[in-house]
Amino acid sequence: MSQKYDITIKNIFSDMADDIMSYFLGLQYTKIDELNIEFARVERRDSDMIFKCTTDKGNVAVHIEFQSENDGKMPYRMLRYSLEIMEKHNLIPYQVVVYIGKDNVKMANSLSYDFGEQNTLNYRYRIINVGDIKFTDVLKTDYYDLYSLLPLMDQNRRKEEGEKYLERCVEAIKNIPLDINKKKDIAFKAEILSGIVYKREVIEKAFMEVIRMFRIEESETYKMIIEKGEKEKSIKIAKKLLKEGMDIDRIAEITELSKEEIKKLMN
Repeated sequence: MSQKYDITIKNIFSDMADDIMSYFLGLQYTKIDELNIEFARVERRDSDMIFKCTTDKGNVAVHIEFQSENDGKMPYRMLRYSLEIMEKHNLIPYQVVVYIGKDNVKMANSLSYDFGEQNTLNYRYRIINVGDIKFTDVLKTDYYDLYSLLPLMDQNRRKEEGEKYLERCVEAIKNIPLDINKKKDIAFKAEILSGIVYKREVIEKAFMEVIRMFRIEESETYKMIIEKGEKEKSIKIAKKLLKEGMDIDRIAEITELSKEEIKKLMN
């Protein structure tokens, strides 16, 4: 990835760290501190993510790199990063490459040699191919930040369904039970990441509807309609509770109607 794209990727994934470590890595951990460091001796670039975490096996440095293309030099890069982490922070690195590319993973995840008992190397790290993650599996969770990655998931289904798959992803984002600003953020990231596997015109077509929906939801008229519907629902509940003889103060707490509004319903 170019340095410019590295920066974009880092910004996109910065607030996904907890969901990635919990869902992808399956780690039971407590995050202590962010350890993002520049590997000046190596690539003259910043790491994507490094966190000092405490686990059931003690403190570790969780190091996550995002890769959108196959890189034959990846094992060498990761080993150098590992050594930098150990030297600077005196922590065992738990390293993972999260592959978000269009093609199948073709990178090695290890380096080893054996030149006698006194001269050996056996180094290994994890590679997680986002394309292997099932669309339906993620939708069963509440890891909503990961919805930004849906367009890159389920590689076989994505290839079979084409742009229809991207439309499914957009629909899933529309239905997330979060406030509009958070959904807009997730949709924006999903649109950017879609560019790795889809053409521009397909992306614009798929995201056109969700953008329109967000604009509608932000409009004052839409808000008034929603508020009116909620008010009518509260009034209906209040009338039912009054018939059951519930105290006005308690009804006000449940429905969020004022006592004056509830008293008017008694007439």
